[in-house]
This record gives sequence, structure tokens and C-alpha cells, in this order.
Amino acid sequence: MTLTEPFWSASFEERKRGFCEREHDYVCLLCGQEVEKGIIYPVGDLFYDAAKYMGHHIEEAHDSVFEHLSRLDKRITGLSDHQNSLMRLFYQGMSDQEVQRELGIGSASTIRNHRFALKEKERQAKVFLVMMELMKGSGKKAAPKAAAPVVQGTQREAELSVSPAEYAEIVRKHFPDGTLGALSRFPRKHKQRLVVLEEIAKRFDPKRVYSEKEVNAILESVYADHVTVRRCLIDSSLLERTADGRGYWVKDKNSGEEQEKQMNRKQELKQLYKEVKTEAGVYQIRNTQNGKVWIEATNNLKTMNGKQFMLKHGSHTSKALQKEWEQYGEEAFVFEVLEVLKKKNEPYFDVADALEKLEDKWLDKLQPYGEKGYNEKKKR
Repeated sequence: MTLTEPFWSASFEERKRGFCEREHDYVCLLCGQEVEKGIIYPVGDLFYDAAKYMGHHIEEAHDSVFEHLSRLDKRITGLSDHQNSLMRLFYQGMSDQEVQRELGIGSASTIRNHRFALKEKERQAKVFLVMMELMKGSGKKAAPKAAAPVVQGTQREAELSVSPAEYAEIVRKHFPDGTLGALSRFPRKHKQRLVVLEEIAKRFDPKRVYSEKEVNAILESVYADHVTVRRCLIDSSLLERTADGRGYWVKDKNSGEEQEKQMNRKQELKQLYKEVKTEAGVYQIRNTQNGKVWIEATNNLKTMNGKQFMLKHGSHTSKALQKEWEQYGEEAFVFEVLEVLKKKNEPYFDVADALEKLEDKWLDKLQPYGEKGYNEKKKR
């Protein structure tokens, strides 16, 4: 059992509640499950919005954030098996006497000492985190060593202080089929790793923003553990990303003066990413086995993913569609956009009314009722 990549970049409060909010959805930091915004999720006789449904998901799938974290390997938590057992009992609200009876060790005073030791560990962790943050922001530089011949290329190569021959040898060793081929193995040595990451970063166009899926697709062709490579590219400041992890771009390596001339490219790319507009329209869920369809209009066509999620969990509003989804299986259905709503730049343009008319148009055209579909005729 491990943790998702977004967990490590989330805030402390987000880690405590187990999920974080993005532009169009919420994502579980424990398993990566995504829940689309703008959808009401039925749970038994109750109906939850996306945020509450994510809380329900964590309870159902993980028991609680604490329970999930307590089941992680000791290499992640830093806790011994004994400390973990104690914390689980403390989490349940047991007194020192109850914990002592449960574990059958020492006395109540022994358990109090263990509580104190855990609080000491907490204080030490806080100091360590502060020191790590200060270390990252430190402007102090170590005394320069005798300069070695360096490659007159990227700034990263200069930082590595590797000769052209050494750089080429590292590349040849780790990319046996050339720099556009797959990585033979991910190096452990820091210097070799930076050279490898530098070469991988060259596969990205510095003039565009990539989605996480696009980044993963590129890195999967490089190395099987593409998540580790992606994280190392971020940690090495070769790639940067938005706070929600949806936009990635190559970090600008130019000088401070050139960066000022470019008007802070990082902020421009972030703003460009935020301005990506959602589209309203009509889509269909089509059964490829019998041709039956479900037609629906939506203000955000991206919420089709949320409908798929509902079908997977048996909670779609159409009982007929849900029944055949379970009968034929997920692979028998496709999600297709029928038409995107063309919004008019007019003061009295009613988006909701236009969207309803667009939906009626496709309902009249395809007649998805009875043997032809899953919709029910609207009452006029």
C-alpha cells in the first residue's frame, strides 16, 4: 500500500481530510479516485454533492484517513510496529489503563511514557520540517571547488561539472537506443540522475502546457515507473506544474534579465491554463451491442466522466441504462458528444434555454425511447 502523487504536493489540511479540490473535481489523496463537480451522487436514500460524496468514499474505501495511513509501510510513516499499535489505540480514545490492558505490557505509567515519546517525535518532526524549508530557501553557497571542464550547453550541465566525454558516456549507458529511446534503468547516483533527467526534459516543447495525461504518455515511453520520473523532473526544477497538478511545462532556464523580459512566463502559463473554458452541449451513451442510447444535455461536457463513475457504482438515474450496463459490461458502452452548444455574445442569450432546445432537437432526431434507447419521454 502506498500514497498517490498528489498527496505529497497537497497542503497539510488537505492531507488531514484525505482529498483536495481541483477546478472540475475532487481527488482522493489516498487512492486517486476522482469525483466530478456539479453532480449529485445517490447513496442509499441520501443524495450527496461531490465534496460530501468524496468524504463518503474515504469512509467506505479507507475507513478513515488515519486508518489508511496507519496501514502504510514503516518506511513511509517512520513508525515502528509498536508505535503504530499504540497510536491506533490512542486514536480510538482509549485511556492509558485501557491501552495497557489491551497490549498487556508494563503499567499505565509505561503507556504515559509512550505518549510522551510520541509527542516528542511530533515536536522533532515540526523542527525538521522548518529546517527543510529554510534549507530550500537558503541563498548561501558552499565555497567553490576547483572548476572541472564543463559542457558549454545547458545551465544544468554546468551545475553538474561534467566533461563532455563524461556526459556523453552517462547518456550512452542509460539510453542504449539513443536519447529518444527507452531508459535502461533509473540511476541512483545523483549526478547521473540529473544528466538522465536533463535528456528526458528535452522531449517536452518549452512553448506549450501539457496535461498530466500527456506528460504520463511521454514518460511511459521512457521508463515503466513514469510516476517516479515525473516527480524527479519536478524536484529537479526541470518541469513545473500548477497547484492542482493539471498543467505542466518546462521550467525557464534563462537568466534573470531574460526572465524579466519574458514577463514571468510561469505566471502567464498558469493564467492561460486557468482560462481554458468548459463547453456545454449534448452527449450520448451508446450501447454498441444493441444500438440503444441515452441522451443528455450538460453545462460541462467533462461531467461525462462523472456519469461513467455513477454507472460503475450502480447509481445512475436511468434504471434501464444501469441494468444493461451491468448486463453487457462497461466495454460495451461508448460516450460520444453529439453537439457543442454555440454560445452567442448577446445580453439576453439564455444558456439554459438554448441547451434545453438543443437536447430536444437530438431527442426528436434519435427518438431514444423503448427499444431504441433509455430515455423517457418528457411530459409536455
